[in-house]
Amino acid sequence: MKRKIFAILLVVSIVFVSCFDDSDDSISPASTLDIQNFIWRGLNFFYLYKADTPELANDAFASQGELDTFLGTFDTPETLFDFLKSPQDRFSILVDDYIALENALSGTTLNNGMEFGLVFYPDNSGNVFGYVRYILPGTDAESKGLQRGIIFNTVDGQQIDENNFRDLLAPSVYTIGLATFDGTTVTPTGESVELVATEYTENPVFLTRTLNVEGQNIGYLMYNAFTAEFDGQLNGAFSQFQASGITELVLDLRYNGGGSVESSKDLSSMITGQFNGQVYFTEEWNADRQDEFAQNGVFDNNIRTGEAINSLNLSRVYVITTGRTASASELLINGLDPYIDVIQVGGTTEGKFQASFILYDAPAPAFSRSQANPDHTYAMLPLVFKTVNVAGVTDFIDGLVPDLELNEDFSNLGVLGEETEPLLAAALNDIVAGPQPINGDFIPLEVFSESKATSPSYQIMVAEQ
Repeated sequence: MKRKIFAILLVVSIVFVSCFDDSDDSISPASTLDIQNFIWRGLNFFYLYKADTPELANDAFASQGELDTFLGTFDTPETLFDFLKSPQDRFSILVDDYIALENALSGTTLNNGMEFGLVFYPDNSGNVFGYVRYILPGTDAESKGLQRGIIFNTVDGQQIDENNFRDLLAPSVYTIGLATFDGTTVTPTGESVELVATEYTENPVFLTRTLNVEGQNIGYLMYNAFTAEFDGQLNGAFSQFQASGITELVLDLRYNGGGSVESSKDLSSMITGQFNGQVYFTEEWNADRQDEFAQNGVFDNNIRTGEAINSLNLSRVYVITTGRTASASELLINGLDPYIDVIQVGGTTEGKFQASFILYDAPAPAFSRSQANPDHTYAMLPLVFKTVNVAGVTDFIDGLVPDLELNEDFSNLGVLGEETEPLLAAALNDIVAGPQPINGDFIPLEVFSESKATSPSYQIMVAEQ
């Protein structure tokens, strides 16, 4: 209950501030030492891996002056933050603009609409090509006619490689050079497309379909982020599934890097419904916070707005995953696994089982937006607890391994939601033992980055504080 009250205060404060000019219009810059004191205080209080860093111990410094002397050995807040992080922490972040972070967590970013993955050439040259995963509706990419499966290998006339891809794809306006890929060779076509980014709010409920396969109604949902603001649309998709009488569900999380813990819990309750009130996951915090803050996540029957959940009462679900499936997506797979059959199709997931919430430069324990130091916009999303399913499974640092392993073929991605799309076809074949053709005869290539990797909310699992 305490954490829910904090969450309400956080939302109210964000809405209140957004009614006025951005706070950075009137900021008189805080000192580096002030910001560094905030970082130390926040990590000392909430950091999951506090015990791994001796300098975060409660008795590490005898006085504030001694702490300030230590903090003063770091030139920037970023270098201090990196020093204090545990070696086992891949996901905690520090940002210097919490307004951009808040926007990203609500699904709003500067976006041209082309969601893509980046892949190394198979010739070990270090060169990189991009492949279009999907196009967001109402964006510049859609207006330019781009679609899933398009290949590009240059930006503004320069070959993309492992060293320059971040800089090339960072501007709000750039031109991609199109190419083809036959499984072994990338060949430029000579065509190019200029793309312009604008502020855009992405609905993560991307595609909802009911497929009739050999007389059986099978639901398909492509869900691309656990974004709290779209829980109503997610629940609406399950209302459609109820109305169409589906008996099986394929949940496509192949590009879903996570998001809200609450949304993950609600989605699990939409898939099931027969476990209301039972434990979905438990929490493990640092030793100082465990007794006060840890609570169980339970299956429920209402989304955060109070709307009744549309439950399917399924005893089995198919989940499509890749190496970019992370955090709240993995929570759903792991949380459901002790209760129903979860058939994972595709690739091994990222391996993120820890949750975070935003810490602003404000007094403990709330570290709230409403009390934040007005002289800077630094904030942290540190790992604060790890999730454990009811069977005790956690710490899957190498990811969750699929039952049916199949990589995406970048030379033949297929159309999302179509029965012949390879990963969906693999799931359908397992459900109905049908003859959907699946081509596994290609060289699998590793996706090493993606369009969403530049977002401050990338692969973050956000809990209510």
